[in-house]
Amino acid sequence: MTNKYHSVKPILDPEKPKVFIETYGCQMNVNDSEVVLSILQGCGYSLCEKLEEADLIFINTCSIRDNVEQRIWGRLDLFRQMKKKKRGLVVGILGCMAERLKEELLEHEGVDIVAGPDSYRELPKLLASLSGDNKQINVILSQEETYADISPVRMDNNGVSAFISIMRGCNNMCAYCVVPYVRGGERSREPESILHEAEELFQAGYKEITLLGQNVDSYHWIDTENPTKTVNFAQLLEMVALISPHLRVRFSTSHPKDMANSVLYTMAMYPNI
Repeated sequence: MTNKYHSVKPILDPEKPKVFIETYGCQMNVNDSEVVLSILQGCGYSLCEKLEEADLIFINTCSIRDNVEQRIWGRLDLFRQMKKKKRGLVVGILGCMAERLKEELLEHEGVDIVAGPDSYRELPKLLASLSGDNKQINVILSQEETYADISPVRMDNNGVSAFISIMRGCNNMCAYCVVPYVRGGERSREPESILHEAEELFQAGYKEITLLGQNVDSYHWIDTENPTKTVNFAQLLEMVALISPHLRVRFSTSHPKDMANSVLYTMAMYPNI
């Protein structure tokens, strides 16, 4: 599978409009922010590390804890003041809080765009549609979106470890958890695209990758053209481990009810897992 975007490192170009991305919450949100940056670089934006230099600010949000949401509301008040001083500054809310609160966020004076976790491909269109008081929102959850064809732009600059999303959403519907409501149902990413991304990282010098999912043990990819062809988590884990014995492979998070013996056997077989 050929990925549409191949850049592993951020583009820092003073001649291009600048985007600042602030991320809250889990490793999945970190990975999502890297997907967002890849999409934005593809339509002409450059990453900036100083908030005051930004032409576009995105906050990738979390809804797991109330204190995090309250902190984000406080940041929006700050951005509202910044917008008064910097004409044309655009502020967008991404992620779980965007999906949960929707129009409530859009009513805030400091917010121009609200986009849920499955709407990031639409960000260039949402940005292009902004005009005056015409704010933009897309919080439609997908049963298919995995961003499989997008190579995330690594923002941490450590060059050693990286996250790879292997699935999105969750089907467990635990009473204490909001994830299925803000990220939708489970979707497993095509294994070929996961291997492509892992190999790309290894060739770029990364030594460790973490396979991400709300419940990686329930990973189960089915070929839509040939439903008899499937890949489970143990098989995927082996595929990634075989890239190189020098590539350390981790995974998060796993659920005991779905932990199969085959996963344990695979872990025992490959020392780099």
